[in-house]
Amino acid sequence: MSRIGKLPIIVPEDVNVTITGNAITAKGPKGELSVDVHPEMIISFEDGQIAVKRPSDGKIHRELHGLSRSLVSNIVEGVKTGFEKRLEIVGVGYRAEMKGIKLVLSLGYSHQIIFVPPESIEIAVEGKGNNTIIVKGIKKELVGQVAAKIRSFRPPEPYKGKGVRYANEVVRKKAGKTAK
Repeated sequence: MSRIGKLPIIVPEDVNVTITGNAITAKGPKGELSVDVHPEMIISFEDGQIAVKRPSDGKIHRELHGLSRSLVSNIVEGVKTGFEKRLEIVGVGYRAEMKGIKLVLSLGYSHQIIFVPPESIEIAVEGKGNNTIIVKGIKKELVGQVAAKIRSFRPPEPYKGKGVRYANEVVRKKAGKTAK
C-alpha cells in the first residue's frame, strides 16, 4: 500500500470541494483550483475527508496512487493557505528590487535581468540589502518553477558560494588552488 496514497486529505471548513468524474475542484479563501486525476483512480469525499483509492495492485495503479493523492492535497492546501518559496542572494553587489510587478536582478552581469512573473504568482523582495526574494502563489508546481527559474539566472558557485540559492539550501564549497 502506498504510504502517501492511503492517507486521507482533511478538507478545512472554509474550502468547498466538488468532484465530477475525475475532475476535482477546490474553492477557498485564496482562490479556485482544479485538477484532473487519472480516470481509473477512485476518489471519494465523505465526512470532510477525501480518500484516493486504487482499483488494483498493478504497477501503474501503484504509481498513480500517491501522485493522485498529492495533486489533490496540493490544490486543497493551495486554496486554503497558498505556497511560498524563499530565495537568498549572496554576493557583493548582487541585489534584487521590484519595479511594479517586474523583478529586477543585478547579479554581476553587464546588464540587469528583468523577470516578469506569471499572473497568479506574487514576488516580494525584503531583507537587509534586498537579498531575499519571496515567491508566493496558490499553485505549488508553478511557485517551484518560478523559484527555479530565478535561481537559474545565477546558481551558487562552489568556490565562494556567490549566486542565488534557496533559503534552506546548503552549498558545498570546494577548496581553491593552493599557493606554493
